[in-house]
Amino acid sequence: MNSSLKPPTGEAVLHASIDAVDRFCREVFAAIGADEATADAATRAMMHGSRLGVDSHGVRLLDHYVKVMNGGRVNRTPDVRIVQSFGAVASLDADHGHGALGAYRAMDHAIELADKFGIGAVSIRNSSHFGPAGAYVMEATRRGFAALAVCNSDSFVRLHDGAMRFHGTNPISFAVPVTGDNPWLLDMATSAVPYNRVQLYRSLGVQLPEGVASEADGRDTRDPSLVEMLAPVGGEFGFKGAGLGGFAEILSAVFSGMKLSFDILPMNGADISTPRGLGAFVLALKPGAFVSEEIFQAGIKRYVEVLRSSPAREGMTVMAPGDREWRVAREREQSGVPLDPATRDAFAVLAKEHRLTPPFSL
Repeated sequence: MNSSLKPPTGEAVLHASIDAVDRFCREVFAAIGADEATADAATRAMMHGSRLGVDSHGVRLLDHYVKVMNGGRVNRTPDVRIVQSFGAVASLDADHGHGALGAYRAMDHAIELADKFGIGAVSIRNSSHFGPAGAYVMEATRRGFAALAVCNSDSFVRLHDGAMRFHGTNPISFAVPVTGDNPWLLDMATSAVPYNRVQLYRSLGVQLPEGVASEADGRDTRDPSLVEMLAPVGGEFGFKGAGLGGFAEILSAVFSGMKLSFDILPMNGADISTPRGLGAFVLALKPGAFVSEEIFQAGIKRYVEVLRSSPAREGMTVMAPGDREWRVAREREQSGVPLDPATRDAFAVLAKEHRLTPPFSL
């Protein structure tokens, strides 16, 4: 995650304790009839985002998830199951449940396969909004496995030099365990920014960075209220971001038999009763199946050690992927989770509607 895109803070942002926010999310899901597995997976994924500073995919999504569950788009009590297997490969049907539940279950199975075969790959069909992709690869690193997670979503990203929505934000996340240290963690949208960040900046009344979003005709805009599509990552070399978006698209949709981005109903569209049929894909790798664990760990430790100690440009700091997130997580253990005005208002409404105690004083 690019530290220059860190959302601003100020008087408009209220901080609430991590435990209180976690509790509130679980209570809200229970109040609307979501089963325990759904409540746990959705909350874990959102809290991953909010803890590590990926606020666009943190607890600000709670209100949206409640709306689509109440509307019928997302199944509150899904029958998530493996429907096809072939050696180290499997397909999981998420039964139109919450995307985090399908992703965590798929990663669990991929890890089981990788423990047996050295590698495990699981495609996910009939899923919904994926949430923060990094949450699922982190689950693998906690068990000593490297992992990849990708998904597609409804079209909102133009192609390089394009003037129409084509790919979704189609995130890619990859993580590697490092003994005695935090994992090497890449978690990126293949768009210049995720659309949830546009919504966050709109809520905060802050302009977007240059070259990350466009109006309907493809012209760049910094005004979040005028955004009609996002740019692929890469700026002048956006064909690279468009290619990465295609990589995630093929693994997520083609390998699962699900809808391509331009055929998926919009996340924030008026229809909240029809399942959107998203696809996703996870992969787990057992390091010890390729080389000894000792050799693997010596290599990855050497890599991050030299990376972090390499010379930086004047006034800059070199960080390994994930370093910014670990720093934010340490800070938020003390300061709590930041809630922007729109999220705070949504929490207050949910608390009143379901007679719950919000994670802050009203």
